[in-house]
Amino acid sequence: MKIILLKDVKGQGKKHEVIEVKDGYGNNFLIKNGLGVLATEESIKRLKKDVQSEIDHENELINDLETMIRIPSKLEGYDNPEYPFGKNIDNALNTFLEIGKRMGFRTKNIDKHCGYIEFGEGDELVGIVGHLDVVPEGEGWQRPPFELTIENGKLYGRGTTDDKGPMIASLYAMKAVMEKTVVDKRVRLIIGLNEENDWRCINYYKEHEEQPTVGFSPDADFPCIYAEKALLTSYISETYIEDYKIKIKDIDCKNNRINVVPKYCSAKIEVDSKIEEEVKAFLLSKVSEDIAFTKMQNEFYIETTGIQAHAAHPELGKNAISSMVMLLNEMFNRFDVEDRLLRLLANNIRNETNGESLGIKHDNEELGDLTLNLARLELKDGKIKAGMNLRIPGDVDLEEIKDKIEKAFDGLEVKFAGEKEALYIPKDNELVQKLCKIYNEYTGEHKTPIAIGGATFARAFQNCVSFGAMRQGEPDMCHQVDEYISKKNLMDACNMYALAIFELAK
Repeated sequence: MKIILLKDVKGQGKKHEVIEVKDGYGNNFLIKNGLGVLATEESIKRLKKDVQSEIDHENELINDLETMIRIPSKLEGYDNPEYPFGKNIDNALNTFLEIGKRMGFRTKNIDKHCGYIEFGEGDELVGIVGHLDVVPEGEGWQRPPFELTIENGKLYGRGTTDDKGPMIASLYAMKAVMEKTVVDKRVRLIIGLNEENDWRCINYYKEHEEQPTVGFSPDADFPCIYAEKALLTSYISETYIEDYKIKIKDIDCKNNRINVVPKYCSAKIEVDSKIEEEVKAFLLSKVSEDIAFTKMQNEFYIETTGIQAHAAHPELGKNAISSMVMLLNEMFNRFDVEDRLLRLLANNIRNETNGESLGIKHDNEELGDLTLNLARLELKDGKIKAGMNLRIPGDVDLEEIKDKIEKAFDGLEVKFAGEKEALYIPKDNELVQKLCKIYNEYTGEHKTPIAIGGATFARAFQNCVSFGAMRQGEPDMCHQVDEYISKKNLMDACNMYALAIFELAK
């Protein structure tokens, strides 16, 4: 018979462990003396609730989150061999590992490229994989981006949603399971450090460490993500040839990340004296809340502003670079100035987020539509260069997409980078169903698994999907100014992660 131990029993197991014993010993000793109960479906449900109820360290969790938010763990480049992603990201890793050590976990810093926090024994490994790096804060915050601000039940700060908050929640979930039950597998929280860029961290982990046999990433949406779009980044450039009538002196989009809809873009142009007044009149006709300019002698400083958003949902933002491209192209046409890159961007991308003018529009009701984000524009080393990020449903041929982009920008230099294949796990997969069941039983909802345009570390491993921490129907604050997660949602996620760990590791 199977028994759930209610107390530690020498030679048999620890509290909450499910053991198999002879009927007589189970009935006449363990159950009779209040040391265990029969492991029925109902008693196992009660055990899950007991594990969940042990997450009672809310203040401690919030304090640790505050510590992590204070570290501006943005990528600082790859030039320093001592700090592969910069000192601040290195500090974030070491600080997080110290929190894990304090809790009694095994920890490992993997050559400063990544790390893990682990407990349990056994041959099988359950993986929880997330990241501590964040995108740059951007402009327009009403609260300090690298301080934890608590207002009206919301936790504000860069990384509260993506992905420091969910990582802290996962760590405390592990703590609850480790302290209150015994599992049959090892549980490892894998810590990535440059998820927001090119994933060197997770590739390094895969080259040097054991792969989980099953797992989840706390870096997306509930109830469970069964599909993620493929990713493709395209860089298009040409040698910039100055025209005496209008010369571009500088373009600045504040080093906007390729996975962020740009909120800001500026251009400095030098204008021939003969057309100064005409250019001024043209710009005056375009001035709005999103377009502004100033004149200094024969130079014009133009600014476009938009709404920042995650590149997975570019339709939720307003692209400042697209606005600048359309404005400059119209100006150049007005004064008979040729710039092929601007012209082709204006003709093929416009202000669209679906790739229609580029000829790559693709609708998919199940997996989500193709999206496009024009994320970079710069003038550097004599070249004008643009970068765009695409999220592509898994039923689309990536080579066909590349071919259409190359043809649309024929004659220009086109390079592709950041290619990541789509993730697809059937909805009826056991892992998907388990996680959805945990979410629905906990919340009382009846949600089904979903597909997203974002990319998570789940796609880096076999038998791994994303599981929270965002809730459907609530604002997506990833990569946004004044990023936040509600305290309730974070603690709910912590509870559900504990249930998931218990279920996957038992």
